Amino acid sequence: MKTCESEFVQVRGRRLHVRMWGAESAPLLVLLHGWCDVSASFQFVVDALERDWRVLAPDWRGFGLSEWNDDVYWFPDYIADLDALLDHYSPQSPVRLVGHSMGGNAACIYAGIRPARVAGVVNLEGLGLRRYASEEAPERYANWLDQLRDTPSFRSYPDREAFAARLQKENPRLSDAKAQFLAGHMGEDDGAGGIHLAADPFHRWVNPIIYRVEEAMAIWRQVTAPVLWVTAADSFIFKQLFAVDSADYRSRIACFRDVREVTLQECGHNLHHDQPQQVARLIEEFFIP
Repeated sequence: MKTCESEFVQVRGRRLHVRMWGAESAPLLVLLHGWCDVSASFQFVVDALERDWRVLAPDWRGFGLSEWNDDVYWFPDYIADLDALLDHYSPQSPVRLVGHSMGGNAACIYAGIRPARVAGVVNLEGLGLRRYASEEAPERYANWLDQLRDTPSFRSYPDREAFAARLQKENPRLSDAKAQFLAGHMGEDDGAGGIHLAADPFHRWVNPIIYRVEEAMAIWRQVTAPVLWVTAADSFIFKQLFAVDSADYRSRIACFRDVREVTLQECGHNLHHDQPQQVARLIEEFFIP
């Protein structure tokens, strides 16, 4: 297993944790994790990389070892945090971005807003959210107001072994060793002798503003960097979003002017856990053909 270092960077009023692998002189690769995940979950991919890279992987605010909001989270904050982190680590050169799920969504949005700052994007299942109808807005706001009356929480588990078993239940492809590794980084002491997810429970709150895919697509059309769009053959996310409306999926892909699609077999949504060797190979072939 390749060793990593950690450092903390003050970004927009939050202390963000950044995990780093490789020599500072090596080409830079930035990895962005998904919702309720942590930067350490890229360890399997990093181990499978054959070339020398300087890999940086932040914990998004409110996840892993990064500081919590202890209040509502807004997606644009991730974009602003990424902008500040890239100004810190690569102020002059465009960057190679790899993002999984929420991280993939953030990478593609950022690449459209700051096209000159991005050399390329590998999007791992960052498919956007489902299309919402404007008629859903009243109920959405009502749900948001109702949840403000409560304090959110994540479920606790007796120990890390139980938490690892939960991860394997959600993803049966995880080996015992991988599940134990992830439980060691994705879980934290709940203060009562148990383990809960290393994430601010305020992430559970519904956003009152419905997702507008048309806005995301307008930003995607501004992306000038090449994009590798990677999906998983057994992805429950993909099936939830597009099983009924494949035209919606094709319209999203069509937004990118330079895009290549790949579907990985024998893996689910967390393809960086299930097929890290294949993901690493795709990353290196894409960025250094």
